[in-house]
Amino acid sequence: MNEFNFIEQYLIKNQGDSSVLLGIGDDAAIVRPRPDWDLCISSDMLLAGRHFFVDTKPEDLAHKVLSVNLSDMAAMGAVPKWVLLSVALPVLDKDWLKSFCNRFYALCDEYGVSLIGGDTTKGDWVFNITIFGEVPKGRGLLRCAAREGDDVWVSGRLGSAAAALQHLLGNFVLPQAVFRQCEQALLRPIPRVGLGQYLLAEAHAAQDISDGLIQDLGHILDASGAGAEIFWQDIPVLPELRDCLSSKQLHQCVLAGGDDYELLFTADAGRRGQIEALARQCGVPVSRIGRVVAGKGIRIWDEEGGEVTLEKYGFDHFA
Repeated sequence: MNEFNFIEQYLIKNQGDSSVLLGIGDDAAIVRPRPDWDLCISSDMLLAGRHFFVDTKPEDLAHKVLSVNLSDMAAMGAVPKWVLLSVALPVLDKDWLKSFCNRFYALCDEYGVSLIGGDTTKGDWVFNITIFGEVPKGRGLLRCAAREGDDVWVSGRLGSAAAALQHLLGNFVLPQAVFRQCEQALLRPIPRVGLGQYLLAEAHAAQDISDGLIQDLGHILDASGAGAEIFWQDIPVLPELRDCLSSKQLHQCVLAGGDDYELLFTADAGRRGQIEALARQCGVPVSRIGRVVAGKGIRIWDEEGGEVTLEKYGFDHFA
């Protein structure tokens, strides 16, 4: 199999999207965005040995490659529409490609996304996606809009993916049943696209948690010129993790581990009931974990009122 066989057999797929005027096959795709909607554009690169293990199952890898980009659209409140997929693979293995593409297209179908182009080459396991989404004109969720007095919220649970990674790296050992739950969070994150769109009516600032809660919250606060207080006991965590990790290990996974791909957002404290109702409508649990305050920096309080300290605050690609 050569590059062009790969494209023809696995990548060209008619998805019936009327906004795609010209898809894969020419020098560029042509799409037609809706009037009165803004385009959101994001790009993420995943490398073997840095973002995933080379022996990851192709269907799990396909899920994660697309999900982390869908999560970026969720954080903007955008409707994901089109993706470009560029890959570098050492060989073109038909069985591997079939499993990868089947899951990739299934996820595209689930979220209404069309693959419209990209690039392929021989290389050492690199995946890059550029994703395009639409958000009502002037209404996209930004990092810079948090206000003093806002509640700080997160969706889902935090720390499970990071715990699975640390288990795989041999830094600690999880009971097998706990590891299986955490591994699912690592390999198959759920992009909160529906919740992001609901939050357009309520949230002030938002982003997804990719590099760690505290580091990513810091991006919102820096952009907004504010600080925050976070209450450890209010952060949603898989209960079994509390039983099998030390406090230090758990703090690092939950507060700084990353790979959660949950939504982190701030909203007016007077809108708690409305936010909880929206979350129930889209079937995603949300938790209020702190508040935005005047000043700079983040203080994390434990159950006894002491301050939690961390060795590191999030993932650094060049560390």
